[in-house]
Amino acid sequence: MVTFVLPRLVSFEGMGRRSASVTERNLATLRSAYWIVMVSGFLEPVLYLFSIGIGVGGLVGDIALPGGEVVGYAEFVAPAMLAASAMTGALSETTFNFFGKMKFMRLYEGILATPVRPIEIALGELAWAMVRGVLYSAAFLVIMVLLDLTTWPRALAMFPATILVGFAFGGLGMAVSTLIRSWQDFDLIAAGQFALFLFSGTFVPLTAYPEALRWLVEITPLYRSVHLIRGLSTGTTGWAQLIDVAYLLILLAAGLAVAGRRMTRLLCK
Repeated sequence: MVTFVLPRLVSFEGMGRRSASVTERNLATLRSAYWIVMVSGFLEPVLYLFSIGIGVGGLVGDIALPGGEVVGYAEFVAPAMLAASAMTGALSETTFNFFGKMKFMRLYEGILATPVRPIEIALGELAWAMVRGVLYSAAFLVIMVLLDLTTWPRALAMFPATILVGFAFGGLGMAVSTLIRSWQDFDLIAAGQFALFLFSGTFVPLTAYPEALRWLVEITPLYRSVHLIRGLSTGTTGWAQLIDVAYLLILLAAGLAVAGRRMTRLLCK
């Protein structure tokens, strides 16, 4: 049914239509077991929110933001969990699954027998990754509002910002996937992802890090994502959030450029 419906929903032609056909293929082959994977990926940040944000938050107390505003610890941690959820959803699709399709299933070699080009495969896979990211983000935002950790107007502003975070990490994930050589390299990806999760201002403010290391924290993609979403969640936005948006857009563009070039080199021999 999806095969017949999606082409009618996508009215544009050319590059966009060919990219959408890759997303359509993923949707048409969706299996029921896949939803278990999606639910497990969503539950992890939610459990962190309840255990650390609310549980440990009762011991920590309030947190002072850089502008002098004071918020509860759960309000401080929740936007970071949202950013981490968007990162996890995007990276899960564009690293492990993307690598398997490209290197072992040889799926993209068959797709290239059609008019679809490597960059269009990358765009289609990125769009598919964002289906997962959007579901994670929407559900997590509802939980934040129900727990009174933010308001509905702020949640509506955070939603497109979270989608941007997912796109940026999706582009990064695909670029990395074209560079790794074997499944063992995914241990390095998991270690890097966990390090970002712990040391990107997720659980403590930036001032808690040694001054010599703060610049390193500030240039990480998850810190820029957390900073953007936290500002929107607490109503403390300013010019710094524009830097976050520009950073994520550049990361997205760079990731797609590298992924498209590398896929052309690997698949079009």
